[in-house]
Amino acid sequence: MQTRLQEMKDSALGQIGQVTESAQLQELRVKYLGKKGELTELLRGMGSLSAEERPLVGQLVNEVREALESAFGNKQQELEEAILNAKLSSQTVDVTLPGRPVPAGSMHPLSRIIEEIEDIFVGLGFEVAEGPEVEMDHFNFEMLNLPKDHPARDMQDTFYVTDEILMRTHTSPVQARTMLKKEGKTPVKIICPGKVYRRDDDDATHSHQFTQIEGLVIDKGIGMSDLKGILLTFARQMFGENQQIRLRPSFFPFTEPSAEVDLQCFNCGGHGCRVCKQTGWIEILGSGMVHPRVLEMAGYNPEEVSGFAFGMGVERIAMLKYGVEDIRHFYTNDVRFLRQFNRE
Repeated sequence: MQTRLQEMKDSALGQIGQVTESAQLQELRVKYLGKKGELTELLRGMGSLSAEERPLVGQLVNEVREALESAFGNKQQELEEAILNAKLSSQTVDVTLPGRPVPAGSMHPLSRIIEEIEDIFVGLGFEVAEGPEVEMDHFNFEMLNLPKDHPARDMQDTFYVTDEILMRTHTSPVQARTMLKKEGKTPVKIICPGKVYRRDDDDATHSHQFTQIEGLVIDKGIGMSDLKGILLTFARQMFGENQQIRLRPSFFPFTEPSAEVDLQCFNCGGHGCRVCKQTGWIEILGSGMVHPRVLEMAGYNPEEVSGFAFGMGVERIAMLKYGVEDIRHFYTNDVRFLRQFNRE
């Protein structure tokens, strides 16, 4: 038995040394160490040995097994290193070649406009406030002078989760939440950027999801002149120093008086063209003095303080600033469109 084990060991080691492929090595491993391998067959014959011979043969079997497993492992590592060295030799890299440039992306045009608007208003002393997109009916409508039976709700039909939870239709709920947190204290001077949702048909100028930035100022002695001054400053920083604006009477449930704000047409300078539909003006946002009822619900005394609010669609501002004719371009992720806004 001992002689057979030694002969098998010598034969296996000799064959392992001549192997050149991993598949051949695996065949040899199965041949000698497998469940039906030669070493296993020899072990089955130990039953015929005497009690004195069994420990000696068992020890020898373990030594042979360890020697073969070590030889197989070393040979496997040797073959893998050979394959790697061959691959490295055939794939030499010339480190003196210039590198391949990696194309850099750029900020999305809407993100860029939001950042630009925020910079303007922060420079005017405003703070940036944010709130949840999934909102309570109480904050989205009721706190803004829009009770459940108010007909103006039809203009802001949205997506409801329950009767009292909905996707916000504007960022005005952030204003309501901020006023409540202030607990009647002044001043309040915030802008509220974020996504809003309305049940609308998507076309060149409408989207079921879009982005708004609203502003709110509350303090003693605030009037329409303050509102116009802030918006004129914004228009000139965003569209050019010579820009003019005009305020037209309008209606919003949460402001009184209310006004639509028009920008002098930048294409014709106010003379009339197809861009402004021959009027010389382009509507950019809505605004007005905060309704006394809204102030009262938020804990303010309208006899002591007043305020103004305004709201603009970021897509509308971006379309005017960049000359984009279809709002859907901002959402289709067409790289050809987005690449135009790369500052490089």
